[in-house]
This record gives sequence, C-alpha cells and structure tokens, in this order.
Amino acid sequence: MDVWWRDLTMRERKTMTACFGGWALDAFDVQIYSFTIPALIAAWGLTKAEAGYLGTTALLFSAAGGWFAGALSDRFGRVRTLQITVAWFAVFTCLSGFAQDFYQLLVLRSLQGLGFGGEWAAGAVLIAEIIRPEYRGRAAGTVHSGFAVGWGCAALLFSLVFSLVPQDQAWRVMFWIGVLPALLIVYIRRSVDESDAFQAARNTHPPKAGLSQLFTIFRRSLLRTTVTGALFAVGLQGGYYAVVTWLPTYLKTEKGLFILGTGSYLSVIIFGAFCGFLAGAHLADWIGRRRTFLTFAVLSIMIVCLYTFAPISNAVMLVLGFPLGFCANSMFAPTGAFYAELFPTAIRGTGQGFCYNFGRGTGALFPALVGILSAQPSLGTAIGIYTVGAYGVAITALLFLPETQGRHIGVRHNTADIAMPAVAVAH
Repeated sequence: MDVWWRDLTMRERKTMTACFGGWALDAFDVQIYSFTIPALIAAWGLTKAEAGYLGTTALLFSAAGGWFAGALSDRFGRVRTLQITVAWFAVFTCLSGFAQDFYQLLVLRSLQGLGFGGEWAAGAVLIAEIIRPEYRGRAAGTVHSGFAVGWGCAALLFSLVFSLVPQDQAWRVMFWIGVLPALLIVYIRRSVDESDAFQAARNTHPPKAGLSQLFTIFRRSLLRTTVTGALFAVGLQGGYYAVVTWLPTYLKTEKGLFILGTGSYLSVIIFGAFCGFLAGAHLADWIGRRRTFLTFAVLSIMIVCLYTFAPISNAVMLVLGFPLGFCANSMFAPTGAFYAELFPTAIRGTGQGFCYNFGRGTGALFPALVGILSAQPSLGTAIGIYTVGAYGVAITALLFLPETQGRHIGVRHNTADIAMPAVAVAH
C-alpha cells in the first residue's frame, strides 16, 4: 500500500480517510446488533425468527436509504449527503439503547437502517470520483477494509462490556456507545471537498426535480445494467448477511462458546476480513473486477460449506475462520469502484445507491429466512443453505455484467455513456 498511497494527492488521502472512517463507524454501529442478539433473546424472550426480523428490517430500510441518499448526492452533493447520513445512523443507534420492547427496537432499527444504507451510497461515489482510475480499485477496497476495523471494534466492545456489565444492561450500553460516529462529521466538514466530477455534471446536466431523478436508472438504455447490477448485489449481500448476522449466535448456541471464546473465534474471522478487503482491492486493479468477484464467490461457497455442514472440531473451525472472513469480504472490496464505473456521473449516486442497496434490502431477507428455517434443521445448516444459494445468484448475475477496470468516470464521462450496453466483456 505504501507506494501507491504516497503517490496520492493530499485531497485524495483526506477523502480516503473520511470515507474509511465513515465505513468503519458505520460497520461498528451495525455489527453491534449481531452481538446483542443472545442478550435480547434472553431479556425479552424473543424467538430466533423475531431476532432475524430485527436484523432484516434494518437492512430493508437501508435499501431505501441508499437509493434516496444516492439520488440526494446527485442533487445536493456527495459530501453534504455523507455528513447527514453519518449523523442519522449514529443518533438512531444510540436511541436503540432506550428501547423497552421488541416493537420499539424494530422502529428504531428501521430508522437506523436508512442512514446505514445512505452513508455507503454517498461515500462510495465520492471515493470513486476523487481517486484516479489506476488506483480506484485499491482505494475503494482499502476504504472497505474499514468495515473489518469497525467490526473488530464492536467485537472488542462486546467482550469488554458483557464482561463488566450485567447482560440485561450490557446490550443497552453497546447501543449508547454507537453515538460516537457522529464526531466524524467535524473532520468531513473541515477536510473533504466535493468532487470535480459532480460539480461539472451539475453544471452541464442539472439533476431532475422531484422523484423523477430516482427513476432515471430504469430508462431502456440503462435497464439491463440496473437489473443485473441489482441481482449481483442481492447474491453478494444475501450470502454475507446470512453468515454475519447469525455467526455469534451459532458459535454460542451450537458450538457452546462463551463470551471470550466467541470473541477469539470472531477475532480470527475479522482479521481474515481485513486482509481479504486489502487483497480484493489489489486484485481488482490487477486481474479486473469480474475475475476478482468470481474467484472469491466460488471460494466462499467452499468455505461456508465446510464451516456449516462438515462435522469439524472447534480447533479446525478456528483455523477455517480466517479463510471464511478473507473470502467473504474480498468480494466487497471492488464493489464501490465497480458500481461507480457502471453509471454516468449525473446519475451515478442514484444508480450505485439503488443497485447496491437493493441487494442489501433483498439480501436482508436471508437472516430472517435463516431464523425461520433453523426451527427445523440446525442453525448451521440453515446458514449454509441460504449462503450457498445467494452466492450462486451473484455468480449468475455477474456473467451478464461488463468488466469496468480502468474506465474513466471523471468530467469526460458524459451522458453518451448512458447508452453503453451491459454485456460481459472478457478482461
């Protein structure tokens, strides 16, 4: 990383720092919930299906949040939208700690999801437009590695808080701490400038008023790109969330691991995730976006099958934790650059926000389906079935999407690009 990082301008570095921090704190707030599921089940007598609904609802609303925030970023700017969404998800994460029952938490989690989806949409477009093409994949993937950092911080917080505070109050403390990401807004306001691509696009092609901006991506010339891009995201997100949402519960209830034991396993997976983000980031600029996605989708299927179906010992599971985190997260590294390269500047936020977050919203059904299915077979079997199916969808959709490595998305990227067909191109 050192060589290409030193080659970046100060503006590129500051933008990367802000987006990295936003994604890390975003992940921190979202992953808090996965660690509190066992405590919520014990405190309120929730079923696994109800716990799955809480996870699914936040992701469903994140789909709407990402689409709307993407359109807002096309109209009012990437930086301003980024600030608003960071504040939004931080506030509603904190308020979740005051919930008194399932329904109150359901509402608060839904509202938190709007900001969660919106933050990615604004930040991913910003980083793609600021960073030069030859480093875009590495930069986007490095920013995505912030997810592993935020996830790791949530895991450390889980081990600390649940060791020091009674379980019936510990989950509230974790949510209250989730207000901290709001501090990032100060840095964004002082250090991050709007992208030149957005400024130029707004001057030459002013965004459409009202709701019409939201539906521009469904024009005939863009429809195939929009549909296949959204389906790819469904598989990508569905497979990932089926594993991540239920993993702490699976380790505790079916593998008999307690707080510190669960934390040890998760630390291996999270470290693998961090390394996977960086590896996927570099591979995307080396072998292309599509080959990177395909490689790690196949590897993820193999690892998840071993992790959930094979009768392996806890020691072997610990070893497999690294490749599980590595492969599952490597696929996310190029997504920000890939989706930005699929759409023209004037509607980039709308297109990217819709596709990625439609996948997140539809993929959000998978945690709930896992919870429902786990009433019959084991939880591990349910996780495996839905994860493998989801990655199969991602692979199929990817076959109909183009290779975008090296595509220019700056001020020269004009409305003529809207008519570009979305056919698979060999790299």
